[in-house]
Amino acid sequence: MIKTDILIIGSGIGALSVASELCKFHRKVTVITKALTKSCNSSLAQGGISVALSDEDSYTLHYEDTMTAGCNINDPDAVLKLVSTAPEVIREFINTGMVFDKDENGNLAFGREGAHRLNRIIHAGGDRTGLRVVEQLLRNITTDVTIIQNEMALDLRVKNGKCSGVITRNSEGEIHCYHANYTILATGGIGQLYPSTSNDITITGDGISMAYRAGCRLKNLEFIQFHPTMLTIDGKAYGLVSEAVRGAGGILVNDKGEKIMEGVHPQKDLAPRDVVAREVYAHYLKGEKIYLDISNVKDFRKKFPTVTEICEEHGVDPDNRLLPVAPGAHFHMGGVEATPEGITNIEGLFAVGEVACTGVHGANRLASNSLLEGIVFGKLTADYIVNHRITAEEIADEPSPYTVGKLPDKAEIQIQMMEFVGIVRHSGKMQEIIDWFEQYMPDHKDFVRLNIDKTSNNQYEIYNMLTTGWLIAKAAADRHNSIGAHYIVE
Repeated sequence: MIKTDILIIGSGIGALSVASELCKFHRKVTVITKALTKSCNSSLAQGGISVALSDEDSYTLHYEDTMTAGCNINDPDAVLKLVSTAPEVIREFINTGMVFDKDENGNLAFGREGAHRLNRIIHAGGDRTGLRVVEQLLRNITTDVTIIQNEMALDLRVKNGKCSGVITRNSEGEIHCYHANYTILATGGIGQLYPSTSNDITITGDGISMAYRAGCRLKNLEFIQFHPTMLTIDGKAYGLVSEAVRGAGGILVNDKGEKIMEGVHPQKDLAPRDVVAREVYAHYLKGEKIYLDISNVKDFRKKFPTVTEICEEHGVDPDNRLLPVAPGAHFHMGGVEATPEGITNIEGLFAVGEVACTGVHGANRLASNSLLEGIVFGKLTADYIVNHRITAEEIADEPSPYTVGKLPDKAEIQIQMMEFVGIVRHSGKMQEIIDWFEQYMPDHKDFVRLNIDKTSNNQYEIYNMLTTGWLIAKAAADRHNSIGAHYIVE
């Protein structure tokens, strides 16, 4: 048994925001991450941080844009807390040493992305914002924080509605049992459930699956945002082409040079992501090739060094001005139901970042609100922990009798997810995918806890993908109307 006061599972911006804030109070923190510290979606995030800091902006306008993008099924109190708290939190972050891009006058440079009515996106290193934020948060962390890499969380230790830590296994095959007063899920999203995604290779829905087995309430799982512009060559995605490229003047065209967003939405190429993704996907299904025309983007290589590197690495010359694109899974609006302070229905268990569903994103996340949520709600979660004492119970871990049989490979799960619960869902086929998942239930009734000694980490990943995919499919089947990222046809 390894004892720690505060245990964080994951190493993205949500996790590191909590950890760096707790350092101010000299709290002892252990961070466990499945791979390396920077193996997270946050490090890959090319977009920026949306925050009402310009003279023309206000948190009220940011609130309205967030609610509109989320189709007004967002939690209005959570949205208000996010956007009204954000300016102060970001200013404080800058005071710790975080450097954001400036304009020619030395002021913060604000960019535009989809569904924002004005320029309010701040960036760092052009399209390297996520990585720069992760690096700054790591610099802000003190020796009070211990980071353990290459260790996978397998199951939460929960009894009588109270969490006492987690069971893990490292890359050497050693099983560890952690006892913690506070356990924080910050495992990211579900992108690797789909064949094309902007997400890190480690993002396989582990957090939602573990939370489900522990008895957590889950919310809005059907809402999955597909980014319209993944660099795609011969049907294979190689990385994200930031929405900021369209904000800087990029235009989506087909192989005939026709502007595909003309007449589709008043905001054209900067319409909400679900609208743009569906339009790109519709043309893609018709056999058309879709390109992002960057002819109107000035200083492309300077502004978008990451996109430039991805293009050149895979034989696409940005100077030709046409980048081949197609949609890919990007962000999960649903997750473990949590307050802005990370509180879940399990005492001692908190959720922050993409794995959490605080209600701020509604049916469709407003661009660049995700890094903001991780930073702001990470701080609020840390503040709550500092001010609320919890002592975890000593519990005995009872081994499960269940093991997995023959499992599908990850590629098969990804194909099934894209066909049945992808950008467009068919109401008449939902039961088909639910039945497909249920054949892999160990007890033929549910995705129950497994015998850890008899289940490898790879089997756990696949099992977590099956569990989370099944939960998403059930949520999609239960919502009969199209709204936001959930688009359903007969």
